[in-house]
Parts: sequence; C-alpha cells; structure tokens
Amino acid sequence: MARKTKNRRIEPTFDAPAARRGGDDLKLGDADRVVPSRQRRKPAKGKSTKGGKSARRAGPRRKSGAGGSGAGGSGGGGFFGFLRTAVYWSFVLALWGGIAAVGITAYYGAKMPSATTWEIPDRPPNVKIVSADGGLIANRGMTGGEAVGLHEMSPFIPQAVIAIEDRRFYSHFGVDPIGLARAMSENLLAGRLTQGGSTLTQQLAKNLFLKPDRTIERKVQEVLLALWLEQKHSKDQILEMYLNRVYFGSGSYGVEAASRRYFNKSARDVTLSEAALLAGLLKAPSRLSPARDPQAAETRAQVVLTAMRDQGMIGDSEMTTAMSRPATRAAAYWTGSEHYFADRVMEELPGLIGDVKNDIIVEATVDFRLQKQAEKTIRSLIDEKGGKLAVSQGALVSIDTTGAVRAMVGGYDYANSQFDRASEARRQPGSAFKPFVYMAALEQGRRPDSVRNDAPIRIGKWKPENYKGKYYGPVTLSEALARSLNSVAAQLAMEAGPKSVVELAQRMGIESDLKANASIALGTSEVTPLELTAAYLPFATGGLRPEVHFVTRVTTSSGKVLYQHDRPRMTRVASAEVIGMMNSMMQGVVENGSARAAAIGRPAAGKTGTTQQSRDAWFVGYTADLVTGVWFGNDTSKSTRATGSSLSVPAWKAFMEEAEKGRPVKRLPGSWSPGASFGGGVAAQPQERPVPQAAVGSGGNGGANTQASQASEARPTPSAPVPAPVPAPGGGNPDHTASVRRPVPPADVGGAPQRSQTSILDIILGN
Repeated sequence: MARKTKNRRIEPTFDAPAARRGGDDLKLGDADRVVPSRQRRKPAKGKSTKGGKSARRAGPRRKSGAGGSGAGGSGGGGFFGFLRTAVYWSFVLALWGGIAAVGITAYYGAKMPSATTWEIPDRPPNVKIVSADGGLIANRGMTGGEAVGLHEMSPFIPQAVIAIEDRRFYSHFGVDPIGLARAMSENLLAGRLTQGGSTLTQQLAKNLFLKPDRTIERKVQEVLLALWLEQKHSKDQILEMYLNRVYFGSGSYGVEAASRRYFNKSARDVTLSEAALLAGLLKAPSRLSPARDPQAAETRAQVVLTAMRDQGMIGDSEMTTAMSRPATRAAAYWTGSEHYFADRVMEELPGLIGDVKNDIIVEATVDFRLQKQAEKTIRSLIDEKGGKLAVSQGALVSIDTTGAVRAMVGGYDYANSQFDRASEARRQPGSAFKPFVYMAALEQGRRPDSVRNDAPIRIGKWKPENYKGKYYGPVTLSEALARSLNSVAAQLAMEAGPKSVVELAQRMGIESDLKANASIALGTSEVTPLELTAAYLPFATGGLRPEVHFVTRVTTSSGKVLYQHDRPRMTRVASAEVIGMMNSMMQGVVENGSARAAAIGRPAAGKTGTTQQSRDAWFVGYTADLVTGVWFGNDTSKSTRATGSSLSVPAWKAFMEEAEKGRPVKRLPGSWSPGASFGGGVAAQPQERPVPQAAVGSGGNGGANTQASQASEARPTPSAPVPAPVPAPGGGNPDHTASVRRPVPPADVGGAPQRSQTSILDIILGN
C-alpha cells in the first residue's frame, strides 16, 4: 500500500483549506486552464474518490462565483468593453484586408507587361483641312480635332474639368483616398452607384491602356497605371493628355473637336459658360450632349459653375452671368456644306500619300467664299421654290480652268444627309449631254450651219419627241442646239455613231459607264454632277483637259511636304477649231436659247437639261474662268415640276455673278463664222458629204409632210428626210427629253415607206 502511495501522481491544486494557504483567496481549478488537463487515472480499488469529486465540483462553483464578479466588472464597463472589442476586430480585419489587397494587386499586376515596356500610345492622327486662303475647313480622323496645348486652350476648360471631376488633382499621387472614401459613402447612402471615385489620372490610364470592363482586374490595373503615369509625367502633362483624348460625345474626342462640334470655334476661344458645358459632358457624354438634350446639358453646366464658385475659381457675378446663357441645341451632325468637300478630300488622300500615320495639314483647292456662296444659292432656291416645284435636293460643282475644284455642294443640308450628290449620285443628264453629240458630229465634218430637218423620227421602236410635240422643219445645228431639239440630236447621234459619241464623251472627261445606243443622244446614261461639269472643261480651255483635283499640298505639322500638286497637267482632247464652233453654238444657248436667264454680262456658254417627268433639272455653264454645274431633283427620283431653265439656270447665275466679281472680262477660246475653214477633230477631219434629198414618209400623218415641204421652200434643203411625225406628249420645256428608260434596240428608221432616194436608214446601214 505504501508503494502504491509512493508511485501515485500528485496533481497540483489550490483547493487546500484556507488555513493551509495562509488565508489566500486565489483559487485555480481545472476549468480555468487554457488547455484542459488529461483525464485522471482511475483510483485504486477500494479507494474512495468522493472527497475528490466533491472538491472538484466545489472549486468551479467558488470560481464561478468569483468569476461572475470579474465578468460583471468587465461588463460593467459596457461601452468601453464593446469599443475595445470593435477596435480589436477592426484591426484584425484591416490587417487581413491589407494582405488580401496586396495579394490581389500582386496577382493582377503580374499579369501585366513589364513596367519597363509601358509607354504612352500615340494619339490617333488628325487631318487638318484648310481652304486655298488658309482658313479651316474641317478636322478629320478618329479624334475629329487637332491636339491643343494646355497653355493654348481657354483657361476655363481645365478649371471646369478639375472642379467637377477631380478637385484634388494637383495634390494627390494618382489615387485620391479621400475622394474614394467620399464616393463609397455617397454610394452607400444612395443605395446605388452614383460616384466613381476615379481621378483624372485614373481616367486617362483607362482611356490610354484599358478596356471599359467593370471588373476588379481592370480597376487594379488602372490604379497601377495611374501611379506609373504620375511618376513619369507632370500634372500639367497628364491634364493636357486627358483633355486632348477624352470623349465629349457626338463623335468628338478632345476639347478642340468638341469645341468645333458644339460651338463652331476653337478651344482657344471657348467662354466660361461653354467650358462648363464641356466639363459637364464628361459624366455622360452621349446622354448630356447638347445635340441630343440641350436642357440637360445646360443643367449639368450649372452644376459645374457652382463647383467652380465653391472652389474659388470664379466669383458670384461670373457664375451668374454664365448661368444666364440660354440652352441651345447643337446640330445633330457636323453642319456646313464644306464638309462635303472635306469628305471628298479624305477619299483622295490614300492615293496621294498612303496611310496617314501622323498629324497632317491638307491645303485644299476650295475657295471658302465661293463654297459658302454655293451653299447659300442651293439652300435659298430650295427654300424659295422647293415646295412649289416639288424639289428637295440640289448640288453644285465649280471648277476653274486649271482643274482645281473651287466649290462643291453635295446636298441641301450636310447635318441631315452626308450623302454627296455632287460626286456620288449618278443621274441622267438629259439634254445637258447633247454638246457631246453635236461635237462628235462636228468632228466628222458637220458645221454649226449644217441643216437637219426637225421632224418626228422613229429609230427601231424608239420615237424621240420634241417638247410639246413642236417641230421646226429644216434648222441649222446651232439653232437645234439652242432650242434643244431632240429630233435633230437623235439624227446626229445616228449619223456620227453612238460609239463615237461615247468615245468623245469619255475623252472629254466622263468616267461613268455609257451605253452606246441611240438614246445616248438624249443623255440617258447616268453620270455624276462632278464628272459632267469636268467634261465641260475643255470647252473653256480651248480643247485642253486639265486634271481635276481637290488637294494642292499636304504637309506634316512640322512643315515637311508629303505631296505637292505640280503645275496643271493638260491633255489635248479636241482641236481649237471644233472647240471654237462648240463655244459659238453654246453661247447661242445663253444668248437666244433655253438658258437666256443665265446672262451675266460677260461671255458665257452652256447647256440646260431636263429628264423625263422632270426628275432631274440641270444646267452646266462656263466662262473663260470657271465651269459650274448645277443639279436639282429628289433622292427618290420622284418627279418634280422644275426644269433646267426654271431652277438650275437662276442658281448658276446667282453663283457665277458672285464668283466673277473682280475678274477681268475674257472671251471664250476659239471662234467660228460661217465662212471659216474647218480643221476637224483632234486631227483634221473631212468636209461633210452632201446627202441626196429624199422625201419624208407619211407614216399616216400628211400634215408633217406638208409642213416639212413648206418649210423647205424658205430654208435650205435638209440633208436627209425623216419619217412622219408621231404624236408628242405635253409639257413645258424645250430641253425636255423623251422617255427612254427601257432598253433601246439597234437603230433603224421605220414608220414610212421608203422611196428610191437615200434616207437616214441608208446612212445608218452604210448603203
């Protein structure tokens, strides 16, 4: 028993009677251990443990009593106990949050390229297009405006942007903790995302390098890039890059493009109220655009002005004055006809200099004064007569004798329709094409005083008719062109040959596909106003065809020349003699024919044209300085009540009177008189062969025979007879062409029995 007692483990205890501990009241039981003790060994058989169990139970009760007093003391602290707990757990959460943030940053940062390879991407190149006198026409490119230095732009712009977007821009290190905390609190109070908290540096980093994804990865990369930008660049450099690249809505990137877009002025000249409007757009560029919602844009601008006042940037009086500016709606798109010209320049550039890689300056051929006069002319006539004549669109092209395009209007309003009807819309030219038919005949030996019988004619199934069915019998070619007689034009086309007419028109400058059939005489193949006007240039230059161009020179912003248009390149396309005869005939159109209203007090010539059902109304006229073509009609080819004489001629006159101001009066090149010798086309051509007289077939209409017979007594004998007349439609214009929209079969003359003498059919078939 003694041995067992000796080997028994003795556990330390503080449960001894108080007398043995000297009256010390401190007690510690098993329940007070941090780690509970192992389970005690079972006592030896026969050994009572009641006392031990009783002692163990008693200890905790006494401890509980004592502990309850301690807990009560702690709980008695109340608020301070809670505060200590809150501080403790806040510290723990902050520690772990910091560790998580560092981990996330390291993870996403590791996925980015090495910082040594980071560099600011080049700003998309801008194309600055200026007029012949150096005035700005337009900016083109992805940004829509040139870069402007911070010191060059209006000081109100950076002030307004900083006031509303990043008031601590000049004090933070790229990330604004105060602004971020404020944004988070406002978002929590609002219950939704109302504040972003990003600095201007962060926004620039996002615009330069990142996609607009709303992810944690992008936000982390944005912060890292913002810190890098702040390290590499000064605050002013960052602000300048931001203002020249940020989106302001309506396709405008950068303050210069936005200023031009909304105020039609440079960012250098922006006022306080305009700067506030621009800064206000940054929150929601598309929704707040003054082109979409001017009232919302103005309301946001007032918020910006208030922020500027609160930060001491402006005073109360300045704010009040700026707020008094009424809201105005900007055009839905770039406005002004000069943008038609700018679009065409952009199409020409790749062929001149290749891809645009840097900012360039394009010196265009357009005369801004003439461009605005052309725009005014087209718009005023449509406003004045468009409703009455059922006309909604017009186009005007003016080219000088060097081939430089001085004005080009592609429609009534560029803001509403950017489609360029001057260079892209192909329409039938009608009688405005007839000069090429007559010229082809002259090159084969005819003369302005050659005579043809103006009477109804049938070519296969096609029956070209004069306007109102009126015929004049034997007429000279000069009179036939002045009166725009369809019958004579059709005869000449068949005599010269449709292929010859097509070849000549293309030699003169027509580029569109032309159909070599009989109806080519009346201008049934479609062309653009630009190419038709260009094809009249040799008439004004004495038979030389210049290269039509829109660009004089292209340079870099530093002045390096990338392209230079050399002196005019002229190609001889017609003889001076033929041009002299054509000018004599077309001067008659202005002096005595369908374009009498085009007289401007100096030598001028041209030709009107009106297509079937008045779908198109034309006049192309020229002086020794300028060739100008005018077209009116509708985009849908809907019929109008206009003619070349009633609408296009007055437009031409209004424009040319302004364009010719201050220019010396010049004669048209070449001359012709009935006794002049004839040299032919480009090379000398043979004299016209006399054609034996033949009778005109009755075709069931003897009245026409009688009329032709009576007319032949008073006029020279016609070179060839034509079949009997066919009933003509009604209408009201001498240059109106007949219906020719269906395919026309190969030409021959029908409708009347043929006599033994030579007829047009014999001539056509070569008999």
